Amino acid sequence: MLLNTYEAAATLLLGVDAFRNERMAVSSRRRVLRGVAVVGSTAINDCAVDIYIEDFYVGRFRNSRAGAAVQVVTNEDIYPVGPHFIPAGSKLTAIIGVAVVANPLIIQLH
Repeated sequence: MLLNTYEAAATLLLGVDAFRNERMAVSSRRRVLRGVAVVGSTAINDCAVDIYIEDFYVGRFRNSRAGAAVQVVTNEDIYPVGPHFIPAGSKLTAIIGVAVVANPLIIQLH
């Protein structure tokens, strides 16, 4: 797993970078993005996250599972992408495109 974030809905407003406080959003090592998982919020597909590698748009991802105590199920929730190569020092961002209604949101990059 490249990055995992768990954040409350109250702080994930429209246009906010969900990875703004994540230490692994930038790494001195080369990485490869192969999958994205988004779970949480109130209902399935009620929020969306735009994933970027620097200014390269990876895609918009909606939550595939809902609830307050939900976890990522590896063989069901990870949407395959790429492979997208991430150069050393490049920043990963997850911009909230459709705001989270309630409950925490978990975003994982694999």
